[in-house]
Amino acid sequence: CICFPELSHDPNIKSRCEIKLHINRKGYVLMNILILGDVVGISGRNAVKKNLKKIIQKNKIDFTIINGENAADDGRGITESIAEEFFCEGVDVITSGNHIWDKQETTNYISKENRLLRPANLAAGSPGSGFRIYMTKNKKFKVGVINLMGNVFMRKTENVFEKAKKIKEKIKLKKDVDFIVIDIHAEITSEKMAMGHFFDGLSTCVVGTHTHVPTADTRILDGGTAYQTDIGMCGDYNSIIGMNKENSLKKFLNDKNAVQHFPAVGEATISGIIIEADQNTGLAKKITRLIKGGNLTK
Repeated sequence: CICFPELSHDPNIKSRCEIKLHINRKGYVLMNILILGDVVGISGRNAVKKNLKKIIQKNKIDFTIINGENAADDGRGITESIAEEFFCEGVDVITSGNHIWDKQETTNYISKENRLLRPANLAAGSPGSGFRIYMTKNKKFKVGVINLMGNVFMRKTENVFEKAKKIKEKIKLKKDVDFIVIDIHAEITSEKMAMGHFFDGLSTCVVGTHTHVPTADTRILDGGTAYQTDIGMCGDYNSIIGMNKENSLKKFLNDKNAVQHFPAVGEATISGIIIEADQNTGLAKKITRLIKGGNLTK
């Protein structure tokens, strides 16, 4: 058993060697962070409901983040009831992107629910917040979560790098928080990769969302920040980025019978990453891709 004197006085720990954190063979005190890609429609929500609690338990997850901006039945936006379902399943924070305002009720809900974030670089005065500091469930650690949105081929927003620079000056790793997680919701890979290097050594991880396809560049950057350009979606991959493939093809072919995009409803795949982060530095020790269910292979 490995003992840590600084933890032995905690009244929640019954003995000197009973600690609820995770210790690897090298002696690092680790925190496990789970981040899931965009949840798309009913199939994505069903997959989360079916699998999330088991994933959290099996992998000893301490903090869970999902991107929920496509979680509504039509794949556009998120509702209060859906967000509350996610929280009941063990989600700590919900990030979002360009579809955050697609449901009118979200404007009021985000003003009162701090666990739902919108991109920080939306227009000044937008409801809600783009970054906050949260406590882990065991009340031991502060986790800063930053939600950003790219500028290229996206809805008009403030310059994402200028906004990121301002936030970086406000929230400093191991000074203001123990861990920092960044979701960069963007269309192009270069913008996401640049953000990864911009926060390298200054954050626990930077992950990309929005394109709904997991990339194969899962790694830890030079400064110790975990990174993946896109962590994919939680949705039916027998589709076109989560949308019904037959109807999407009709739209590409300018078929007059095409209707507005709607989500595919087959069995969904859970897609995301698990990060093992060092308590002492706040940086990543390991990043592992998570692919579960559906027809997407690891």
